[in-house]
Amino acid sequence: MHKHHSALGLAKALRPVEPVTLVRPHAAKRAARFFVEKFPGTTMYAVKANPSPELLQILWDAGITHYDVASIGEVRMARRALPKAVLCFMHPVKAEEAIEEAYFVHGVRTFSLDTMDELEKIVRATRGAQDLNLCVRIRVSSDHSKLSLAAKFGAEPEDVAELLVATRQAADALGICFHVGSQAMTPAAYAEAMERVRVAIVASSVTVDIVDVGGGFPSTYPGMEPPPLDAYFGVIHNAFENLPISYSAELWCEPGRALCAEYSSLIVRVEKRRGDELYINDGAYGALFDAAHVGWRFPVTLLREGVAAETEAFSFYGPTCDDMDHMAGPFELPADVAAGDYIEVGMLGAYGCAMRTAFNGFGSDTVHEVTDEPMATLYSGIAIERPTNVVSLDQFKRRARR
Repeated sequence: MHKHHSALGLAKALRPVEPVTLVRPHAAKRAARFFVEKFPGTTMYAVKANPSPELLQILWDAGITHYDVASIGEVRMARRALPKAVLCFMHPVKAEEAIEEAYFVHGVRTFSLDTMDELEKIVRATRGAQDLNLCVRIRVSSDHSKLSLAAKFGAEPEDVAELLVATRQAADALGICFHVGSQAMTPAAYAEAMERVRVAIVASSVTVDIVDVGGGFPSTYPGMEPPPLDAYFGVIHNAFENLPISYSAELWCEPGRALCAEYSSLIVRVEKRRGDELYINDGAYGALFDAAHVGWRFPVTLLREGVAAETEAFSFYGPTCDDMDHMAGPFELPADVAAGDYIEVGMLGAYGCAMRTAFNGFGSDTVHEVTDEPMATLYSGIAIERPTNVVSLDQFKRRARR
């Protein structure tokens, strides 16, 4: 992989014909160190957000030891990339064969579920194993998040107590997990979800060993500027400390977007301009899936020296023959942008590469490393403590919980 200082320098030097993915390992490392040092429990990376083996290695080297895998394909890939990592199969609906392979071949011991049927499936597939960490996923609101995850998974309130009691009998360690939705814009999302956890524990009278607050931790995008992540951690920590659980219970989280959004961006070329519409060489079937299908606004910059001060709102068309290959934006760019110009689209480390296809024969796997800062960040100016052999009282308590 070639290394460059900046996207502008790369565009000037290479004049690429196809889209180019830029990666910033230092940004992913910084995000990982932030979570490792500041989240008051165990951080588990959600592999689905960006399954790049190179990224997994960066996160591992920065101290992320646990990985949320959602399919047997992710289990196999993560195990190849990180032989010593702790893999947790957190999809609530799994093929019995996938559970069996994950347990017996890849050493997976943590599984999530949200129904009695799934519990029975896990017990059968693992042949009644006695060393399982089983996390019951409860349904919580996604009202505070930009993308809902409240419809597909999660035990209903009236079913939770019975399911927790049954799971307690099969589990070595019993957990409760939830997901507040993607891009939670306020810490209140976690406070409300943790209240659901408290009610579930009281109703079932079970001993809970793990509370997993899932993902949903935000990144920053145009029009979506969340509070500092410290505020989320504080709310979660306070709610966890007030739960009716034992001192040895563990607190987990599953960030995806927050760990990898700043890792990647994309250089695209303008192939045509039609008024305020720009035809570019990547789109809805490439790294810009979210921009097309859920109206996500990504930061953009024109890679040209001496750009005009006046800006204009543009929409994008991707390269395929499909009318749906359209990104409405608006994307603010210099008013004189023209065919042949290069644009960097930022914050595509989360889900960008994971959603790409080769529809219509378009797409590119070209990747270059750059050393400049991402176009937006939640971590600038944050001093992260380096690993040390000196253990603080708070760190001792966290380790004791584990």
